[in-house]
Amino acid sequence: MKRLPAEITITVTLFLTICSISLSAQESTTKSTNQATLLGVGKSFLTDTYLSPLEYRGLTMSLLHDRISPTKHFNEKLLLQQQFQIQLAFTKNPSASASEYAGEVSYNVNAFYPFFKNTKFSLLAGGGGDASLGGIYNVRNSNNPGSLKASVNLDLSAMASYNWRRLTFRWQVSTPFLGMFFSPAYGQSYYEIFSLGNGKGTVRFASFQNQLALRNYFTVDIPLNNLTIRTGYLGDFYRTDVNDIVTNIVSHQFMVGLAVESLNFGGLKAKNSKLIKSSYY
Repeated sequence: MKRLPAEITITVTLFLTICSISLSAQESTTKSTNQATLLGVGKSFLTDTYLSPLEYRGLTMSLLHDRISPTKHFNEKLLLQQQFQIQLAFTKNPSASASEYAGEVSYNVNAFYPFFKNTKFSLLAGGGGDASLGGIYNVRNSNNPGSLKASVNLDLSAMASYNWRRLTFRWQVSTPFLGMFFSPAYGQSYYEIFSLGNGKGTVRFASFQNQLALRNYFTVDIPLNNLTIRTGYLGDFYRTDVNDIVTNIVSHQFMVGLAVESLNFGGLKAKNSKLIKSSYY
């Protein structure tokens, strides 16, 4: 029986070695987390009939941290998105004779499942929740100058992304469908609510009948040498109508920031990893 030439033996051995390394790499593939921090600037429109029947308009600014990470659910297809935002608004009435200032801290978390995905286009849908705390302050009012805003909701969300050449386009929309929010009655003072304990009816059940909200988020990722610039548009619409008080908070913002990919792991995996060396452990 003839022996195989040394060249064939070496070639087959290298081929099998490369295949085994490739399979091992596929089995140990770790999905990264996409996160971005963006600054926003735009215009805000405030109407709160507890403070004034007029609409106040002006500048709004925000800081948004957006994080999308993989999970182990549904064969590792389910994605978890978290958004933390701080937003400020500086507005004036139509005659510019009075000012209103608004501020809000919000947290949104949503899980997305990819119902369609190929190399260029993906369509995802899911849901989650949001919580926000803030308020509006009217400098003209002396009796009731402020209006507290607080809410907790369950949300429905959808997301679509498209890769075109080097760019990645994403469009996302979300809306609450069930929750709770705080609202005093018309003419009810906060001293009466918090100091005298007369807060009955200020925490309201939220549904489409008394609360309408929509977040419209569009981004474009532009990769450079070692950076990815993320820019886009963030539009927020929020309306409540309860206790004889109507509130409208609308903002349109241009967003820009940096997006990065990161690996997040700890415990023994962080200390014993042969692929990634920690700068701390």
